[in-house]
Amino acid sequence: MSVKTEGSSNYEYVTARVRARRAKLFGDDDYRKLVRMGPGEIARFMEETEYETEMNALGARHSGVDLVEYALNRNLAKHFEDLLRWSEGSLYGYIARYLRKFDAWNVKTVIRGIYTESDRSDIEDDLIRTGEFSERLLDRLVDASSIEEAIELLDTTIFGGPLEDAYSDFERDGVLVPLENAVDRAFYGHLLDDLPSAEPDSPTALVREFLEAEIDFRNLRNGLRIARSGADIDPAAYFIDGGRLFDPEELRQLASNDEELVARIREGPYGDDLDVALEELEDADSLIQFEHALDAALLEYSGKLSNRYPLSVCPVLSYILAKEREVENIRAVARGREAGLSVEEIEEELVIQ
Repeated sequence: MSVKTEGSSNYEYVTARVRARRAKLFGDDDYRKLVRMGPGEIARFMEETEYETEMNALGARHSGVDLVEYALNRNLAKHFEDLLRWSEGSLYGYIARYLRKFDAWNVKTVIRGIYTESDRSDIEDDLIRTGEFSERLLDRLVDASSIEEAIELLDTTIFGGPLEDAYSDFERDGVLVPLENAVDRAFYGHLLDDLPSAEPDSPTALVREFLEAEIDFRNLRNGLRIARSGADIDPAAYFIDGGRLFDPEELRQLASNDEELVARIREGPYGDDLDVALEELEDADSLIQFEHALDAALLEYSGKLSNRYPLSVCPVLSYILAKEREVENIRAVARGREAGLSVEEIEEELVIQ
């Protein structure tokens, strides 16, 4: 057991630090400025924000959108490592468990890099160095010469077995979907490991409630993508246990019917907390808009939990989601401007709470 997981948790200290960090996240005015800038202007703007350190450190090796993206990844890792550094007791354990999502990110980054024959340095720069993987394992993954070798290196992690099982589908179809789904299911499938039932409003109960919501929304996203892909795949085959919203059979039935899906969410445990987000879901007329509305719904729900339980793990996990979303928004703006998209097209890609 890690020394940091022993003893009492320091919720008051960590949540105060998190409130200060959250106050520095980009707001509507920042995004309104960004979407009207060119790639070079975006980079200069970023140098005047809290991303300054990362922009300056990477500026000699990269420029333009690449510089922005790599700076975003490094800054994200720094902030989340700070959370682990500040935290003690069970709070540290809860945060460490949740930050495994970046182990999943890094596994998918390596697999995609090998698949597309990307340069080693590009794969390495795309990693987000937080989570449970050691630096040594990350370096060995980046050096892997094949997807099969990378999977072998992961054999002692939660991702090894699922990736081995999915490898034959990858070989047969030549696409990464089976491997990427295996990574996601491994992460989300282990979110609730060894997390006991607990009294309502206790720290453990709040962690469970937050993680169950994330599993529910991941199931929604996977089900929608599969239903609209045209592939002969049963959405229930990718169902992740642990949520509260529906079972595999319900997912199969609802994935192709947006109206019934929104009605089910409204009737479920999140309905009272998602008034704004559910209106956006009802108005969505494409898969991308629907997915963005789901992201907004999860952000809204996490914010409600944070306000309801201000001295708990909820504000910390909610901040992690919000910081991730800021990074995704900035990345979408930079890529969109580089691709010559209009302001309106880029704004449609943003999820702002």
